[in-house]
Amino acid sequence: MRILHISTRLILGGSQENTVLSCEGQARLGHEVHLAFGPIYGPEGSLLERVEGFRTDDDRRITTHLVPHMIRRIDPIADPRCYFELRGLIRRIRPDIVHTHSSKAGIIGRHAAWHEGGSRGRPGVVHTIHGPPFHPYEKRWRNSLYIAMERIAARHCHAIVSVADAMTKQFLDARIGHREQYATVYSGMEIEPFLNAALGESRDAVRASLGLAPDAVVIGTVGRLAEHKGHDDLIDALADDLRANDRWRLLWVGDGWWRGRLTERLDRAGIRDRVVLTGLVPPQRVPGLIRAMDVLVHPSYREGLPRTVPQALLAGVPVVAYDVDGTCEACIDFKTGRLVAPGIIAGLRDAVRWMIEDPARARATADAGRELCRERFDARRMVEELEKVYARALASRVQSATASPA
Repeated sequence: MRILHISTRLILGGSQENTVLSCEGQARLGHEVHLAFGPIYGPEGSLLERVEGFRTDDDRRITTHLVPHMIRRIDPIADPRCYFELRGLIRRIRPDIVHTHSSKAGIIGRHAAWHEGGSRGRPGVVHTIHGPPFHPYEKRWRNSLYIAMERIAARHCHAIVSVADAMTKQFLDARIGHREQYATVYSGMEIEPFLNAALGESRDAVRASLGLAPDAVVIGTVGRLAEHKGHDDLIDALADDLRANDRWRLLWVGDGWWRGRLTERLDRAGIRDRVVLTGLVPPQRVPGLIRAMDVLVHPSYREGLPRTVPQALLAGVPVVAYDVDGTCEACIDFKTGRLVAPGIIAGLRDAVRWMIEDPARARATADAGRELCRERFDARRMVEELEKVYARALASRVQSATASPA
């Protein structure tokens, strides 16, 4: 089978990692895999080197394609050009499946695939929802526009994959697509580096490299330093505790456009010396950095399925997270972690204290989460489930082949 994945940007991020792991797993199964994406820029890092260096045992590769006008923001000039660039690419490749990821690539890519049939007929068109483009923190007119565009795009694909059940509910509540189109395929990850501490640096070695004492109480995050990721809430919730407890430290793993602004906030709060910012790190270091934490906190205001939450649980690290989107499908309150309503600063503070003040209780939640996530978030399972979705899409395209492309 010839598969074309389309993603907006190949930066370091959850949806991009999901896409790359899908590509790698499908290549190992013997498929011909192509990956198209827009220009990569900014401080978030890139997965391009990994993709270009990938080889299967029988020397299968992932063929990459740069789409010059695939950009994240809405652009009345670039977007039509991107549409025709994708149509030309689909015409050349003639894929059996076009699988789109993220909102911009999903909307333009689905239209391009649906209208570019050719002699082989229309490809099976699949879209994955990694997170909704519409959300409570967006302007009303933008939400209305995104919902309208998603409704139209849903009519131009055979199957819609949700990385969590919460995504299906949100999209159906917004009257996007019909229930028969949807399938939940949990966002897969390479679980072994998180499960097996022997595969990476030891906890003490990682702490020493960061200047963290062996007995420090380390409260960590993994994510871009960006809007809606909740770093401001961590400062508000924990500044007093960080000043009062000499052993407490924050560990922020990641980089982003908000780094300078957040550093200024730490300075004003008088806690800059209590916070370690790693900057951008290679993905292979993330398991060791998570194991260096006593608690992982994920106060993001919007997520599809936050990968850092199951990753921490797989590593045996207790989790506190905001109860948004699909987070509760990995972090179950008082069972596999602690959930807090988004923006409730006192609740965030209390949940972190809950974990730190009773390590045995915290460890019990992490152990339960480890067992849940071991099966649910294995990348191999994700690839197997996608095979079923593709089979359904290919069957559906026969029925849609004679339908109007409008």
